[in-house]
Amino acid sequence: MPDLFSPLTSGALTLPNRILMAPLTRCRADADHVPMDLMAEYYAQRASAGLIIAEATMVMEGNSAFWMEPGIYSEAQIAGWKKTTSAVHAAGGRIFLQLWHGGRACHPLLNGGKQPVAPSPIAIVGDEVHTPEGKKNYVIPRELSDEEIPGIVEGFAKAAANAKAAGFDGVEVHGANGYLIDEFLRDGANKRTGPYGGPIENRARLLLEILEKVSAVWGSNRVGLRISPLNSYNSMMDSDPVGLTRWLTARLNNYNLAYLHVMRADFFQQQTGDVLSVARKNYKGILIANMGYTPEEATRAISQNDVDAVAFGTPFLANPDLPARIAAGTPLNEPNPATFYSSGPVGYTDYPAMA
Repeated sequence: MPDLFSPLTSGALTLPNRILMAPLTRCRADADHVPMDLMAEYYAQRASAGLIIAEATMVMEGNSAFWMEPGIYSEAQIAGWKKTTSAVHAAGGRIFLQLWHGGRACHPLLNGGKQPVAPSPIAIVGDEVHTPEGKKNYVIPRELSDEEIPGIVEGFAKAAANAKAAGFDGVEVHGANGYLIDEFLRDGANKRTGPYGGPIENRARLLLEILEKVSAVWGSNRVGLRISPLNSYNSMMDSDPVGLTRWLTARLNNYNLAYLHVMRADFFQQQTGDVLSVARKNYKGILIANMGYTPEEATRAISQNDVDAVAFGTPFLANPDLPARIAAGTPLNEPNPATFYSSGPVGYTDYPAMA
């Protein structure tokens, strides 16, 4: 039976192990959202992952939700990312870029006063966003018109082409965690009518149009997708997350994607349900699971054919040599949450590897 260290063919890539690095926002780009040299060091340290999925990256200017997150819409950003992909490849690794639009999670103070956009004018509540002026409440977004949506789709297509120019091995479309694509998918955030609202086949239209365009750039076997049908982060809910998962995973069989990446639970325990087994039953491609796995549980899930691989988040953040540590059975470094979104090398590139 396969285990964490069995090779895996995922689309066009052969991964040497099934211990993937989940996308982790770290806010180490510069003020123009250009990736810094320190980011190249950080990712190269973690090149032993079967696949690195790099952090959420802005596909279009003026849609910042984290202040210092990277982008992939300018020549300077492409050049900055080339340093990271070159460093990862020199260390023997493989790396995808996560393509992302923040939607209603963006804030005017991060975007020159620009109001964020969303499927419906519903604000995120119960949380605050970090801005240059301190923590602020989220604002009510502007509802996108149907006529504006093709421009969003083209923004993802251009970002996909830029990611190829930057030397990535593929891309992951970010359809999770309450950002723009997820906002369209789930009926708690999408109250619109027309071709992009109402039944799930309409709410999924934006995602499917983006997958078509991005696949035309890369070939679908170098395109992944991340979804989080249960996660209530960013005020997200759906009236039928299991039904959403069932419909979407069956529909995705029309594409020859590199993988489907499913966040199996809810950070805040607001919604429950078994979306992972539904995805496994309906989706015929490579299935990656994420969220709170120990190495032991991940090994069981793979050996039982529940999933094909597991993406680890904070364990990879604090353990640059995570596969080696798991193989050796040695203790893991503990991550320091105070440095997750800070600047500089502390809590970023200074976590020690095994002696």
